[in-house]
Amino acid sequence: MQGTQLTSKFIYLTRLGDSALILSQRMSEWCGKGPALEEDMALANTALDLLGQARLWLSYAAEIEGAGRDEDAMAYLRGEREFRNFLLVELPNGNYADTMMREFFFDAWHTLALAELMGSTDTQIAEIAAKSQKEVMYHLRRSSDLVVRMGDGTEQSHQYMQTAVDALWAYTGEMFVGDRVDAEMAATGEGFDPSALKADWLRYVTQVFAVATLQVPPVDAWMQKGGKQGVHSEHLGYLLAEMQVLQRAHPGARW
Repeated sequence: MQGTQLTSKFIYLTRLGDSALILSQRMSEWCGKGPALEEDMALANTALDLLGQARLWLSYAAEIEGAGRDEDAMAYLRGEREFRNFLLVELPNGNYADTMMREFFFDAWHTLALAELMGSTDTQIAEIAAKSQKEVMYHLRRSSDLVVRMGDGTEQSHQYMQTAVDALWAYTGEMFVGDRVDAEMAATGEGFDPSALKADWLRYVTQVFAVATLQVPPVDAWMQKGGKQGVHSEHLGYLLAEMQVLQRAHPGARW
């Protein structure tokens, strides 16, 4: 039983760390390409925040695993099927509306998830969540503001945002679908039931969309899933190839 519990915790921690890491990598792709200097800096800072959070989750996951790996090995020396991030965060950046809508959907979930984890019976999980929450609350305020500004902006910006909503909506459902790992972690009080977040997430998204004059797609629409179990889109392979190339070309390199 203890071994199973440790395995579940390891998987759970990698899910949290991987989603933060992969979104950080995506956001960093905007560095030097933002639509305005202020936005360029904001995107880079968001990416750095997520990277720092990923380090904390993956370091703890490696500690739980007990196989001698560290956060660098977890990030750079795992294969595609070993990553357990949400499909949402691995999607290509697209245009700026796509990027900000993806961040908004994730931020709204992330804030709720961290609030739950701050009450974890595992003190290290609770501490990581508390530290991360301060950053993620800012992320959510910023992404919410931009969704409103672009959604209720020009006719063109509105259309871009609504198109982004319609394209990304099918990837949001995975955030609220639980499995054996979620159930075991919730049962011990270390994690939470992801389905419990859906109502609050939808309520917040609906409120922001009302101000942004955006239409909420059907709640019962078909949803993509699989990322949490290591089944990914083709996009993750290309992302990892770029992110991991230096470590794989020069194993153990230090500088």
